[in-house]
Amino acid sequence: MHKAVGLDRRRDPERIIAVLREIDADIIALQEADLRFGQRPSVIPRALLDDTSWVALPVAKRRRSIGWHGNALLLRRDIDFTLAGALDLPVLEPRGAVFTELRLGGRRFQVAGAHLDISGFRRSDQVRAIVAALERNGTTCPQVVMGDFNHWGRDGGAMREFGQSWSICAPGPSFPSRRPIARLDRIIVSSEWKVIDAAVHHSRQAMQASDHLPVWARLELPKK
Repeated sequence: MHKAVGLDRRRDPERIIAVLREIDADIIALQEADLRFGQRPSVIPRALLDDTSWVALPVAKRRRSIGWHGNALLLRRDIDFTLAGALDLPVLEPRGAVFTELRLGGRRFQVAGAHLDISGFRRSDQVRAIVAALERNGTTCPQVVMGDFNHWGRDGGAMREFGQSWSICAPGPSFPSRRPIARLDRIIVSSEWKVIDAAVHHSRQAMQASDHLPVWARLELPKK
């Protein structure tokens, strides 16, 4: 969300919220949700989030942040979570990821949000670290990893680290928002999931709100 600074160079958190309301997702992964220096406060005031359908999950390590290295997770208020936290990633530059474990309809599943290395030197290590962390959190369950992977190719490079038990959903070009050409933003799912639909969200507000367009996917778990 580019720290809520749009293409018009205005910091406008209410515009970010407006775009999120257009999409109306149950689970949202945000990148660049906190300022980078000092106490790294959230660029979306908590009072503004209080007036939405979502709650920011407790993944932050700083009192005024809602994320870790800018990564945050928003969850619709009627969904229960049992675990939430932050992951340290192998880095050349400051990077992290966040995760949660959810229960919905009697099913348990995990979601992680990430913003990977722009240089590419540690991106494979970062993917391995995320997958390993999810596996350490308990018994096998359906998993989703979403965010800005900073990876231009579809299946090669660091994406190979997910292995054959994962499916890569890259809905379409999402960067730069004005004239998108790169599929940097992805939603990657474990084999239990069925991807019903996925797309890049194009709207006038979304094109102004950030340097990336949002991507979304509708997922389904087959009945047991």
